[in-house]
Parts: sequence; C-alpha cells; structure tokens
Amino acid sequence: MAKIELTKEIKESIDKSVLCWLATVSVENIPNVSPKEIFNYYGTDKVIIANIASPQTVCNIKINENVCISFIDILLQKGFQIKGKAEIIDETDTEFLAMEKILSKMTEGKFPFKSITKITIAQVKRIIAPKYILYPETTEIEQIENAKKVYRI
Repeated sequence: MAKIELTKEIKESIDKSVLCWLATVSVENIPNVSPKEIFNYYGTDKVIIANIASPQTVCNIKINENVCISFIDILLQKGFQIKGKAEIIDETDTEFLAMEKILSKMTEGKFPFKSITKITIAQVKRIIAPKYILYPETTEIEQIENAKKVYRI
C-alpha cells in the first residue's frame, strides 16, 4: 500500500479547524463519534490528538485500530476526512514527549493529558459543502459571508 502524506492543503485545513470529529467502533460494533479540540499533524503522514476526556475513544481504539477523523473550516465549509490506523501513545512511549510538546502548546497547559491518539493515514477525502456542488458558481467569499449570517457572526 502506498504511503499517504499530508499535503500543504491538508495541513492548512487542520490549522484552520477548531474541532475534529473522531469516529471509532466498540467491541459490540457500536459507532462512537467524539469531538476533539486539541489535534495537529505530526511528521509527514500522521495526525495526533490529545486524549483529554476520551475514555470511550481510547477503549475502542485498543479493540479496533480503524478510525476516521473529519475536520472543516466552519466558515469556508471545506475540509477533509481521513481514515487510518490509530494507536494510543502513553507517557512511556518514546514518541510521547515530541507529540506532547506540539499538543501542549495548543492547550497552554490548561488541559492535561496522559495519552495521545496517533493516526497513520490510509485514505484522504475532501469534504465540501453541498452548495459548492449544487451551485458551482458559489465563491468561497460568498460561502463565508453566508455562514457568518447563519451562525450570526
């Protein structure tokens, strides 16, 4: 299988996104989607997420490593869906300190965490609002202005 790497566009989208949604599956095959606030890219083909209040997510990943994350710029209404294999990295792992440094900078020390979800990317798919498809003449500026009205920003 070819290695999938984070492009400049994906990294910029992560930088602009406030939340991502991480989907996992329990041992009973029950899906769980959980919003995650502290996430970033790591290396050329990984996304990392701080496990702040994530007991179900961590439990599910230990059972089934297949996950999906989605993130969008809420005003632009474009982003990405990433599928891959997840691994729980704890304080004893050699990678933990490097990952923690990236994520702790984002939390400003306000949200302690003892483990990190590391996702190695297997598939990437663009997410765009249906309006761009149904009305191809829609510009990003128009979409942003419309979103501001809808969200009363």
